[in-house]
Amino acid sequence: MSVNASELSPTPSLFSPVSLGKIELANRIVMAPLTRVRADSSGIPGDLMVEYYRQRASVGMIITEGTYPDHASQGYVGEPGIATDEQAAGWQRVFEAVHAEGGRIVLQIMHAGRGTHPDINGGRRILAPSAIAIDGKTFTEKGEQPYPVPEAMTTAEIRAALEDFVTAARRAIEAGADGVEIHGANGYLLQEFLSPAANRRTDGYGGSPQNRARFVVEVVTAVAQAVGAERVGLRISPEVDLGDVFETDRDDVLATYGTLVDQLRPLGLAYLSVLHAEPGGDLVQELRRRFDGKLIVNNGFESQTTREQALQQIEAGHADAVVVGRALIANPDLVERWQGGHPENEPRPELFYAPGAEGYTDYPFLEAA
Repeated sequence: MSVNASELSPTPSLFSPVSLGKIELANRIVMAPLTRVRADSSGIPGDLMVEYYRQRASVGMIITEGTYPDHASQGYVGEPGIATDEQAAGWQRVFEAVHAEGGRIVLQIMHAGRGTHPDINGGRRILAPSAIAIDGKTFTEKGEQPYPVPEAMTTAEIRAALEDFVTAARRAIEAGADGVEIHGANGYLLQEFLSPAANRRTDGYGGSPQNRARFVVEVVTAVAQAVGAERVGLRISPEVDLGDVFETDRDDVLATYGTLVDQLRPLGLAYLSVLHAEPGGDLVQELRRRFDGKLIVNNGFESQTTREQALQQIEAGHADAVVVGRALIANPDLVERWQGGHPENEPRPELFYAPGAEGYTDYPFLEAA
């Protein structure tokens, strides 16, 4: 009996296609959401951002830098937003440029929570689960300043923040994004609710792992209902202690994130993105099993993801796609370089957050190198 080759299921490679919900990826290299602070003073993506994303369209999928859903949630000077029609129109140009090159792009929606300052968000209030400040400083238009003590959100303010996520998601899809990613990681608002160090509430949004997970579940569910779950991803970073979210008790982490993915599982989301130093380890793989959907992974900030690491994650079956950051900053044609085993440009970290094209859109392509 002969077997049709198309019926066989070859082991996936980093360069084979994959579907994340309704998003069809040509390969399994995903561009990480990378804050680059190149939007104009109104938070509108301009020509420079259009070119930056266009250059990197050969990856399987681009996840945009964190984008604020309302002005008060802006976490960085130069961060883009999707809080206005003008900002959405700027993003539409980005999406069109990526699509013209055959790429796929999702917009990451990021509420900074307590990780901002009145000199960043236009003098607006700083809201968080609890009135606990980050121990540190942030860069504002007036230089470095200590993080302020945030105001603990009321139930009405929690509801309003949820509606901001939904409105932002609708704007992104209407502007042409292939999907949206909800930022529940890196110490920003949603992870602040998940973390017992940042969330000391005594109402239905604090205390037990189930209560601390509630807001994230509500946000993701509402966004999925608004734009279609097959176009929605969630990013989490359990045990990655950025912004004083300290998640040091593995049992609590598993209880909190376990109940989170258990409740999200029936939605049928496009993907779960996990930032963790051990993508193949027990915690991440247990969350993957309970999520029962597509997993994309990023091994964290300690070292730059290498070609060998990315290949290994896919070949070992640890994930469906690999999220890559610094290598894609420096190599817009990274897919071609990795596929052919070509040398790579070195990143210039001193220019990651600088203004202008230098260190942003001027990294050479292979033919120009």
